[in-house]
Amino acid sequence: MTETSPPERIELMGAPGSPYTRKMIAYLRYRHIRYAMRWGGMMGAPEGYPKPKVRLMPTFFFRDMNGALEAVVDSTPIIRRLEADMPGRAAVPPDPALAFINYLIEDYADEWLTKAMFHYRWHYDADAKNAGPLLIHWAEPTLPDDQARTMAETFSQRQIDRLYVVGSNETTAETIESSYVRLLDILDTLIGAQGYMLGRRPSSADFALYGQLTQLTIVDPTPAALAAERSPRVRAWVDRVDDLSGLVVQTEYWVDIDAVHAQLTPLLTEIGRVYAPFLLANAQAVMNGAEDFETEIDGRPWSQPTFPYQAKCLQWIREEFAALSPDDQARVNALIDGTGCEPLLG
Repeated sequence: MTETSPPERIELMGAPGSPYTRKMIAYLRYRHIRYAMRWGGMMGAPEGYPKPKVRLMPTFFFRDMNGALEAVVDSTPIIRRLEADMPGRAAVPPDPALAFINYLIEDYADEWLTKAMFHYRWHYDADAKNAGPLLIHWAEPTLPDDQARTMAETFSQRQIDRLYVVGSNETTAETIESSYVRLLDILDTLIGAQGYMLGRRPSSADFALYGQLTQLTIVDPTPAALAAERSPRVRAWVDRVDDLSGLVVQTEYWVDIDAVHAQLTPLLTEIGRVYAPFLLANAQAVMNGAEDFETEIDGRPWSQPTFPYQAKCLQWIREEFAALSPDDQARVNALIDGTGCEPLLG
């Protein structure tokens, strides 16, 4: 049965260099949700528009109950809001157990794969020199050259100085880069088998992966060269996911969670290998009131400042799992058994 499209129009602000902006634009295109894109997120909200409590990209401008604009950020809950408010061409599977797996993969892409994006962009000199001017011109293409050059240099140095915040340093670089290369191989096989993460139609997990990969496989030269060499399939997939507005989708295009162990186990094992130990160590450090923490990820030392938001990510994963029925929890457990994701469930 072919699914219909919602008619609403939504305003949002962001930048092409923001993986979350790219995630949401691709999602909106696929869902046939009418939108108005305001570029220039680095410059702040447009005049007359409300500012979000936390300045993040993209910022969505929704109407509240009184018709006034409100600024809303954080892509995952925004997607759930739109899924509830605007039916048709859903990006969250109707099977609650499969929806949980979708949530877990989306969270991994948003919170772990972004480490690779930030690392590659600012760890290597050639990538930083490439990204700095782009980010400035994406925000405001009419700036004079001298001003744009100065802003690019200042912004780039600020980002390089902040690499430690996501855990990128000389000790952790191999862990981050090895994880990215393994993911390319995993996605190559998975996409080749069924097109998307959870079947023959995209889920919000696909859009989350796509958002990070728009930067890693296209914008930043070092990871883009790795993708071109290792998986032309993944590189091409990123171009296709950019606009899936013409994709015909049917309910039966979702996979059966009870029959996809072979397809999904490698991806879930990668999540259990790197993301699970990070989330657990970070959450423990936040609980202890520590400013930073050390742990081991993929057999190597890992250290970084604590990140309270990502402690909430672990809490939300556990809440999503706890909300499942006992039967659905058992189906999830059967899929993730042996992947290393088990501790994430509580």
